[in-house]
Amino acid sequence: MNVGAERSRDGGKIPATFLQPGASRFWLAVLLTGVGAGLGAAGLTRLLETIQHLAWSGSGTHILEAASHSGAWRRVLVLLGAGVAVAVGQFLLVRLSSGNGIDITTAIWFEAGRLPVVRTLASAALSVVVVGMGASLGREGAPKQAGAVVADLLSDRGRLSDEQRRLLVACGAGAGMAAAYGVPLGGALFALEVLRGMLALRLVLPALLASVVATAVSWIFLPDAPTYRLAHVTTTPGTLLWALLIGPVCGVAAVGYVRAVAWADRNKPSGARRFAAPILALGLLGVAAVKFPQLLGNGRDVSEILFGGAGLPLALLFSLLILKPAATLLCLGSGAPGGLFTPSLTFGALLGAALGGVGARLSPGASPGLCALLGAGAVLAATTQGPVSTVVLMMELTGQGRQFVAPLLLAVIAATLVSRAIEPRSIYDARLSDEEVRARLSAREPAPQ
Repeated sequence: MNVGAERSRDGGKIPATFLQPGASRFWLAVLLTGVGAGLGAAGLTRLLETIQHLAWSGSGTHILEAASHSGAWRRVLVLLGAGVAVAVGQFLLVRLSSGNGIDITTAIWFEAGRLPVVRTLASAALSVVVVGMGASLGREGAPKQAGAVVADLLSDRGRLSDEQRRLLVACGAGAGMAAAYGVPLGGALFALEVLRGMLALRLVLPALLASVVATAVSWIFLPDAPTYRLAHVTTTPGTLLWALLIGPVCGVAAVGYVRAVAWADRNKPSGARRFAAPILALGLLGVAAVKFPQLLGNGRDVSEILFGGAGLPLALLFSLLILKPAATLLCLGSGAPGGLFTPSLTFGALLGAALGGVGARLSPGASPGLCALLGAGAVLAATTQGPVSTVVLMMELTGQGRQFVAPLLLAVIAATLVSRAIEPRSIYDARLSDEEVRARLSAREPAPQ
């Protein structure tokens, strides 16, 4: 990486040791960011589980099981209620906050990490409410926003340079994600590779410290357990070949998904329509959930079924392959706040399982759970443009790795190469204009010698 790129406009640098001038303020801010991100993630996770339990009168962590035991009218009414919550939240945000909304990626790259505190925290709280009620969006958005706001406030307090603030906000967002999912190494790499766009050595230690502190703090309140249970899998030469075959398919599918996300974000309703759209969209989701309760929530339950090797009936699998991403785009396009990490992973798991179902006719030894896992990793890497962080995240999310890391690497590499050749955007660049995307890409490349 270009060392010059690590200098901020005001000359501030990321301190590599405690001995450099101003290093103590920066490292203290990193430590406190980890603590704040961990507490925020734990509190928001517990709030989401409480809302989910109240809305569905069931388990605090498994929305599919709870919704499946609910009547048809309950599914419709709860999702209509979520739409009303979004409409009311949008109205209050317009009334109470004069600042415009800004996502974390835009803030890091074009605003030196500065965020509108009130709007960002209010959006995080609102996303917890609507995701807990069943919106087809990810729950990681709120912890990421909370961690980023903590970092932004500490940057003001410590009078950090612009470059230090950019890194700290990325670390805060990654730490929030790490704490929410119990993935300290993956969260740190996600902060650097996906959000900051650099895997420079000087940036690694702050990201690691923030993520491991946040995760350790969250474990005081949240269980220390893998997010997904994985069926026993083994790697064979046929598995490696299968990974190379599905990787490009997942890369192309990821391009379509990213472009659909960008289109949905650009075409969000404005004016008075922003208050009616979420009620209509989430109400429609509730109607669809009468027949397909798997559409509710971020998709974690669906992915866990697929990773566990139980699989789904082929007709349902192919239906969800279309309907689940459509539900996510519907929620996103209506203006409902939420994350895209788990929905993207779930889309990949469905695609991998579908390809595995077709491939099983040609290669009967293919493991359904492994096919879903490879699809999830390949699509996630291609949609986030973060192959390294994705591999580590998949290992931490499942609590395993050795038995599938080789085919996963092949699938991730193939998918990322194909997707980058077609579409430079990631799902986190959806709000950026073409000019901003080009500026970001040029900033990530080393200066010519």
